[in-house]
Amino acid sequence: MDDIPLSTRLIVLAVLLLLSGFFAMAEAAMMVANRHRLRQLAKEGHRGAQLAARLLDRTDRLISLSLISKTLINAAAAILTGHIALTLLGAEKWTPAIGILLITFCLLVFSEITPKVIGAAYPDWLTLRLGYILTPLQRISAPLVSFINLFVGALLKLLHLEAGSGHGAQRISPEDLRAMVLEAGHFIPQQHQSMLLNLFELERIEVDDIMTPRGEIEGIDLQAPLEEIHQQLVTSFHTRLLVYDDDPGNVVGILHQRRLLAAALAGELDQAALREQVTEPYFIPAGTTIYAQLQFFQKNRQRVGLVVDEYGEILGLLALEDIIEEIVGKFASGVPGNKTLAWSGDEGNQENGAATALVDGACTLRELNRELNLDFPLDGPNTLNGLILEHLEDIPEAGLSVRIGGVPMEIVQAQDRRIRMVRIFRPPLAEA
Repeated sequence: MDDIPLSTRLIVLAVLLLLSGFFAMAEAAMMVANRHRLRQLAKEGHRGAQLAARLLDRTDRLISLSLISKTLINAAAAILTGHIALTLLGAEKWTPAIGILLITFCLLVFSEITPKVIGAAYPDWLTLRLGYILTPLQRISAPLVSFINLFVGALLKLLHLEAGSGHGAQRISPEDLRAMVLEAGHFIPQQHQSMLLNLFELERIEVDDIMTPRGEIEGIDLQAPLEEIHQQLVTSFHTRLLVYDDDPGNVVGILHQRRLLAAALAGELDQAALREQVTEPYFIPAGTTIYAQLQFFQKNRQRVGLVVDEYGEILGLLALEDIIEEIVGKFASGVPGNKTLAWSGDEGNQENGAATALVDGACTLRELNRELNLDFPLDGPNTLNGLILEHLEDIPEAGLSVRIGGVPMEIVQAQDRRIRMVRIFRPPLAEA
């Protein structure tokens, strides 16, 4: 070793440090690479992605290759550093310590920290190119890696642990997808991000949460005078109406107003014509998730259904549009009362709760939480009316104030044993 020039030994040491850094960078890049994008590129025929995907299918061999290579290179670098230190400093007592400190510093800076930071910063770009280098190296070192893995496997069995391929077979969960969408907020428009997040909620939300309650359903009574029915059809904002006979619970079916056009033009619109154009009602069991109901609507070619409880009593009406609105948000329409929920009032004093929102008692708690950034409980009643009645255990009168979940509110109108209108005061910590 002493016969080799010092400059040559320094060059060899630099090369060893670079080689060690290469394997550290490769290990970091391969471990944090986007495996789903990698598999997609591999399916599209990208050669580098195919090689990298094969390597990641057996991460135990990949890690073994990296560790064996780094261990051998670092050992050689340490020995070479010792000889360089003896040449430069002589055979002093503190020479070995200087050599240890020097090689430790060089390995940390040039062979560990810096390469791994680079690998973690550009994993996708590096992974597509590292496969061309690591694949032949893995084939060459396969006998040595297999020999060492024999001892590793025996030790794992002794510890009652199982060796697997690791990340190569990982699956992404809905929670992982949701987290990815949230983290990608800077790259996805807010409206698109909101739609994607709503999709993850489809299996958690039930039809009871978004249906139109029974008391809010617009229907036609076949026992009503014909003039009244005509007026109702002319002024209705809905294309499909519930038809019942005398009692709203005695449902005859669903009427699509378009089917009445010919009879109306011919002047033959009466109760009998209405009965002929009514289609059989489609019933939905309460508690059905809206994801399942969306599939049922598609399978049965239905757009409207009546939600019923276990006794067959009608609870409300659900339309396909209700599910679509749950995904994409509320549609702007000319239907009276279909207003966007928002705080209004003294904008300068909103922090003191001066801002208010006038809300229909039939409004769902989920919509209030989402639009007004409140935190009403969702494990009980579905509507604001139900929440207040449950809290008071009585039917209140107009003018009564109450605080639920830290949110002050005032009952503006109560009629027919129901709370019709509520003024909600913005709590100090809520943000519009």
